[in-house]
Amino acid sequence: MIKTLYLIRHAIAEDGGNTPMFRDFDRDLTSTGIIEAARMGKFLAGTEVSFDLIVSSAAERAKATAKIFAEQLHYDADAIVLDESLYGGGPRTYLSVVNQLDEAVKTVAIFGHNPDVTFFSEYLTRADIGGTMSTAGVIILEFEDLKWAEVSNKSGKFLGYHSPQTIVQ
Repeated sequence: MIKTLYLIRHAIAEDGGNTPMFRDFDRDLTSTGIIEAARMGKFLAGTEVSFDLIVSSAAERAKATAKIFAEQLHYDADAIVLDESLYGGGPRTYLSVVNQLDEAVKTVAIFGHNPDVTFFSEYLTRADIGGTMSTAGVIILEFEDLKWAEVSNKSGKFLGYHSPQTIVQ
């Protein structure tokens, strides 16, 4: 049985630094970020992917990106699972989230942050995506004949990387 994992970095967020008046966790998408998230969601919808589950960091920019993608993919935004541990948790946290997925889930999208999503994809596949992942970038990985709990180092196959700069619409 084949399982597919989409790792998606949040779209462009407002700059505000981490000050007492403005927490990094609360940064929202810019208008450009909203547009790039909608473009990438539309691009994925054109591939006819259907997610069984969407999991997102609870940080505002990741959550907003996931909701925009969900709208483009006709996925119920209220069904998005928010996971606070994906914010600043590092690649091990992403692995823990994947390892705990229900076996009924065959295609999942995880929305998170860099450098974690880049490091995590490289850990799973040893593929080099060419440096840092672009905002609203999408990495697609496949796992054959594995349970989610068995996903680990070099167990995945790199299927592709798409970004707002590389897609044509």
